[in-house]
Amino acid sequence: MAASILNMFRVEDLRNKVLFTLGMLALYRVGCFVPAPGIDIDAIQLLKETTDENGGALAFLRLFSGGALTQFAIFALGIMPYITASIIMQILGVVIPRVEQWQQMGAVGQRKITQATRYLTIGIALIQSTAFAFLFHNGGGGFGSAPSSGTQLDLLPKFTAPRVALVVLTLTAGTALLMWMGELISQKGIGNGMSIIIFASVVSALPNQGALVRTDAGMGGLIGVILLFGAMLVAIVFVEQGQRRIPVQFAKRVVGRKQYGGQSTYIPLKVNQSGVIPIIFASSVLYLPQLLVSVLPSDNDPANKTWGESIQSWIDSNLVVSDSPFYLLFFGLLIVGFSYFYTAITFDPVKQADNIRKQGGFIPGIRPGPQTERYLGKILNRITLAGAIFIALVALAPTFILAKVLDQGNVGQVSFGGISILIAVGVALETMKQIDSQLMMRNYEGFLK
Repeated sequence: MAASILNMFRVEDLRNKVLFTLGMLALYRVGCFVPAPGIDIDAIQLLKETTDENGGALAFLRLFSGGALTQFAIFALGIMPYITASIIMQILGVVIPRVEQWQQMGAVGQRKITQATRYLTIGIALIQSTAFAFLFHNGGGGFGSAPSSGTQLDLLPKFTAPRVALVVLTLTAGTALLMWMGELISQKGIGNGMSIIIFASVVSALPNQGALVRTDAGMGGLIGVILLFGAMLVAIVFVEQGQRRIPVQFAKRVVGRKQYGGQSTYIPLKVNQSGVIPIIFASSVLYLPQLLVSVLPSDNDPANKTWGESIQSWIDSNLVVSDSPFYLLFFGLLIVGFSYFYTAITFDPVKQADNIRKQGGFIPGIRPGPQTERYLGKILNRITLAGAIFIALVALAPTFILAKVLDQGNVGQVSFGGISILIAVGVALETMKQIDSQLMMRNYEGFLK
């Protein structure tokens, strides 16, 4: 391992890419602690304490913003608007023929999809930043009360139109800057830029989660959680590396005096074909009801609940509490559904079977054409189900266990440990594969054996 790290820094091009990526991540972490203009710093501290005590939607959102949300920093929205825009564009590719044509146009179409995703990201960021500006003000109902008091949090004491516009523009600009940084990492750095930023966000939350576990369950509980996550780490790496190899035989062709083909190869189908994308997609869908319910009417009178407070109470009981049966079922179904959805987008059995036929290949025992399509589809559905159930268990099992071990007050803060480790391992493996391929190209020994 040490020799591979040294080799990585011996190659000038690879060294520059790694240092560039680390520099972008350092800039991102600095931006997570720079508050937006016009924000009450004292109220920010109360907001952090509220989140630590109550968890809930804020703890969920803070996971993907790297703690920037509870700082109300310039990167408070994180990369979630981009993720939401990507989901929308993927769905539009199924229902709108023009977007579907872009997906089939190769590099030219991909540039058009990327441009449309950027514009959609800015639009979503404008809406979300405006919502947060109102939510974190008393007039918008806030996200909660200050600890040990009934006062509502007010991060924008001078709630004027220019001040709100400045906050909205700052948060939107922060999202645009973060999106640009992610694209720069993909172009000039190592790994997928957006995934790397998400990786930095979730990893930065792990020390705080560990501290809360130690506070509630002691050192023994912390050691138990570390051992649990260690076992999960081994299982995740094992499954992420697992493949179903479908053999493909190419027929021999004689052109003039030369013979072509006749070789054997295989189609590698990963057990977890979709990676960590279903987790990210499902998480973004899960937090939307928690976010939207905060703008519903509320009069803060426990004796006389409004319809908005009734809905919020149901959401808090079923979509925030991590040991709720509805939460476990709903989140699990979202993960499985998005696994099939993303796999269907990234791997098309019809297109794959057509490519094999055009190249003069066939799967032994399977006729080219429709039979090959059905065979690939059947195999893909089976392994996708296994992979989807696995990542759902990884995301939900630690959540359920921590909910039973820890106090309910802090479980919201640490309930995403399974999601965190799955995202971290998935992104780390993909990044290591890229570094490994760069080293192997230059006749160096890589990380992966």
